[in-house]
Amino acid sequence: MLRLEHISKIYPTGEVLKDINWEVKPGDRIGLVGVNGAGKSTQLKIIAGEIEPTTGEIIRPANLHIAYLTQEFEVDPTRTVREEFWRAFGEANQVHESLSQIHRDMETATVEALDKLLKQMDRLQRQFEALNGYGLDAQIEKILPELGFELEDGDRLVSAFSGGWQMRMSLGKILLQKPDLLLLDEPTNHLDLETIEWLENYLKGLTTPMVIVSHDREFLDRLCTQIVETERGVSSTYLGNYSAYLQQKAEAQAAQLSTYERQQKELEKQQVFIERFRASATRSTQAKSREKQLEKIDRVEAPVSGLKTLHFRFPPAPRSGREVVEIKDLVHSYDDKILFLGADLLIERGDRIAFLGPNGCGKSTLLRLITGMETPTEGKVELGAHNVIPGYFEQNQAEALDFSKTVMDTIHDEMPDWKNEEVRTLLGRFLFSGETVFKPVGALSGGEKARLALAKMLLRPANLLMLDEPTNHLDIPAKEMLEEAIQNYDGTVIVVSHDRYFISQVANKIVEIRDGEFRIYLGDYHYYLDKIAEEKEQAKLAALAAEKAAKKATKAAAKSK
Repeated sequence: MLRLEHISKIYPTGEVLKDINWEVKPGDRIGLVGVNGAGKSTQLKIIAGEIEPTTGEIIRPANLHIAYLTQEFEVDPTRTVREEFWRAFGEANQVHESLSQIHRDMETATVEALDKLLKQMDRLQRQFEALNGYGLDAQIEKILPELGFELEDGDRLVSAFSGGWQMRMSLGKILLQKPDLLLLDEPTNHLDLETIEWLENYLKGLTTPMVIVSHDREFLDRLCTQIVETERGVSSTYLGNYSAYLQQKAEAQAAQLSTYERQQKELEKQQVFIERFRASATRSTQAKSREKQLEKIDRVEAPVSGLKTLHFRFPPAPRSGREVVEIKDLVHSYDDKILFLGADLLIERGDRIAFLGPNGCGKSTLLRLITGMETPTEGKVELGAHNVIPGYFEQNQAEALDFSKTVMDTIHDEMPDWKNEEVRTLLGRFLFSGETVFKPVGALSGGEKARLALAKMLLRPANLLMLDEPTNHLDIPAKEMLEEAIQNYDGTVIVVSHDRYFISQVANKIVEIRDGEFRIYLGDYHYYLDKIAEEKEQAKLAALAAEKAAKKATKAAAKSK
């Protein structure tokens, strides 16, 4: 269907892709993985035809229709949902809009103008029919419920819907074009868990081949049939999902290391023989022969020990009391929207809690209430009385940095007594080295800003960490290091995150915000999923029992008459 052969891409700033070779076949769902800056999005843009490779070739049929869902969903907030879907149809949409305008003009037209408008309408309607316009309208009516919309939502403005629903609109517009290949660049960004799970299930139901760039490991695990890793500009293909890729890569590295070590021992043995008998009168010929053989041997390279990545630990802090945060009879609202209604929760030392719930349910607000940045409408939100030292990482922490400062000054201003070497040592652990420490913050990428914000957080010891979407903009290796740091942290952790894999690695307790209350699950994320499945099954059985009882009661009432 589509094949990349020996693709490279060189920018003025350097080489991003060196030797990319992989293919998409019917039914494939391929996940592209690699550190930030590895060239994943660059590969999507090359496939989509937005940029040209420096060398290499994209082999594909001439009529292959490729659709590309970018990180920024392209929707017009001033249009209705139905109008937005119509934009998928190009020429037919232009005719459709012209007809709509004529209908509006006819309401106020003079008799003379009306005759002219009727002629224009007749011409456009014939053109609309030739473009199968009425069939296209039926396609929109069909896809609305498939994407979770009610039919009446088609007449509501795009601006009335959240980012997750706008993503569904963007995806719907692409699917209406009936693509042969679907490209998805970070499709789960800024979506809540419920929407991510909907997207997973929806994409699984499609037969369209797709290529996905994502840092959401759970998403890749559940969806992908193949993983293509880009490392140092070179691609490697692994069959299976993300977990299978990790296992295969580990096995391949172990096998390569074993082969490398065996060859090194043999080379060393032969080299000792050569050096020992090079000047021997009786065995010098044999030594020279072995030396020539060594020159011809294909050398096995040592496996890459791992790309340079983030490595840090949270600084130790004094031990807190057993009760770290107490929430009692919490009521909180914004205008007419009630977020919490009599909610209670006790957070104890050593808890690693993940707060879950849809966007807008109050997760970030709860962290601000705990820090004292907001005051509850009613009730109590208090830190424990004994030695609780909070540290707070806001969702937009990276954007709250001073963009006019350099990376170096950002740390120096927090720790004026530190020497340059100490600042550089800290920044080096967050992958800032050489001249990059003098870059202005405003010139950093999203991932670099996130790393700098985490580095800044390390400067103040805390025994209560509150992290609001800490994995935003982090690549997979950086997420893994953050997970390891939290696992080795001996304080209390509160996390708000849409990254299910991250939650499964760090949380030992789940608190779901539902209907203004806290639903507490005393286990990790997979325990929570099992309990939710049980609750749904019990609710289903209860509904069936109630339906059965109602039918029985109806029959009994009919007999008694």
